[in-house]
Amino acid sequence: MTRDIFTQAYSAMRHDLRKTLLTMLGMAWGIATVVLLLAYGEGFGRAIRSIWDSFGATAVAIYPGRTSQQAGGNKAGAAVRFTNEDIELIRNVVPLAKHVSRTGELQGLIQNGSRTYNMQVFGMDPSLGDIWALQLDEGRFLDEADNLSHSHCVVLGSEAKDKLFSGMQALGQEIRVNGVTFQVVGVLKPRMQEGDSDDNRVVYAPYNSMDTLRDNHYLSGIWLDSMGLDHTKMTKSIRGALALQHGFKPDDERAVFVFDAMRQLEQFGIITLALKVLLAFIGTITLGIGGVGLMNMMLVSVTQRTREIGVEKALGARKKDILFQFLAEAMVITAVGGLCGVVLSYIVSLSVGRLTLYSALAKHAEAGDIRLIVAPQILLISTIILGVVGIVSGMFPAFRAANLDPIEALRYE
Repeated sequence: MTRDIFTQAYSAMRHDLRKTLLTMLGMAWGIATVVLLLAYGEGFGRAIRSIWDSFGATAVAIYPGRTSQQAGGNKAGAAVRFTNEDIELIRNVVPLAKHVSRTGELQGLIQNGSRTYNMQVFGMDPSLGDIWALQLDEGRFLDEADNLSHSHCVVLGSEAKDKLFSGMQALGQEIRVNGVTFQVVGVLKPRMQEGDSDDNRVVYAPYNSMDTLRDNHYLSGIWLDSMGLDHTKMTKSIRGALALQHGFKPDDERAVFVFDAMRQLEQFGIITLALKVLLAFIGTITLGIGGVGLMNMMLVSVTQRTREIGVEKALGARKKDILFQFLAEAMVITAVGGLCGVVLSYIVSLSVGRLTLYSALAKHAEAGDIRLIVAPQILLISTIILGVVGIVSGMFPAFRAANLDPIEALRYE
C-alpha cells in the first residue's frame, strides 16, 4: 500500500515536472541558507575559541594592586606585594590547578652586537609555557633545571628573534639583557598580535635567573590554569586567602586583580549561542518562503486532481489514505530539494574557504578567522527544521484533499 502511494506521488510530480522542479529549487535554496548560516555560526564560535586558545584559554592571572578600603588598622591606598609565600598559599587554595607560575617583569635593554632594542622581559617558572600555550619553533623551552641552577638562558619571541638576529641563526648565540649575558636556547612560533602590541617582541627567562636584573623577592604576578574548576568559587577562595594574608577586605577588588580567561570565554560562548539562534531563525524564515511555494503548488495540485480524488474515494480510499498520498508527495519534494540544498551548501562552504575575522585586526591570526564548517550537528538541526517546514507546508493541502466530499469531487470539471 505504501509503495503504491509513493508511486502515485512520483507520477503526480512527473505530470507537472516544471512546477515540481521550481518548488524543489525553492526548498533547496532555503535549506542551503539554513545550513550555511548555521555553519557560519559554528565557524564563528570555533574562531573565538581558537583566539582564546592561542593565549591560554584556561589561564588565570593574579596581580597585586592597592587597597581601596580601610581594613583594621591599615589605611586605604596600601600597596599589596606578592612573595613566594603567596605561591604556596595559592597552591593550597587551588590544589587542582595543574600549573602555578611566578612572573617577574621588566622593560629591558636587549643587545646583540650593534642591535639594541627595548623589549619586555618575563621571568617565569617553566609551567607558564603550558598556561600561556606557548609553542616552540626551534630549540627548547625553559625547564626546572634552568630555574634551580639560575641558568642565564632565554627563549625569544618570534619578533624579538627577527629584530635581534635578522634572519641569522639565533640558537646558541648570546645576547645581553641590561648588560647581563644570556644564551638563546629556544625561539617561539608567532602568536596572534593585535596592531602594535609587543606579544611577539618578548624575552623569556627562568624566574630565578632574574635576580641579577631585579629584586626577585617580590613577584610581579601569579598565573595558574583553571581547567575543570568552579571559576566563581575559585576566585572567591583566592581573594579570601590573599585578603587574610595581606590584611585587606576580600571584596576590595582593587587590592588584587584576578583575570579568569575561562569566564571571559564563557561570556563569548553566550554571545555565540545567541548568534547561532538568530542565524537559525533567519534561515528558517528563508526556508519557510520555500515552504509557502510548496504549499501553493500542492493546493493547485489538489484542485487539478479533485475528480481523481473523488474516484479514489468512490473506490474505497479512506481519508487517511488520501492524506498520506498528498503528504508523501510533499515530503518527497522536500527531501529531494533538501538533499540538493545540502550538496549546494557543501560546495559553497568549500569554495568560500576562510572568511576574514580576527586577521583583519591582528597579525598571525589566520586561526582566528571564520571557516564555514558543515558539522554533523548542523545537518541534524537543518534536517529537523526541513522536516517541520515540509510537514507544515504539506499538511494543509493534504487535509483539504482528504476532506473533499466524494460526490462533489466526482462532479468537479
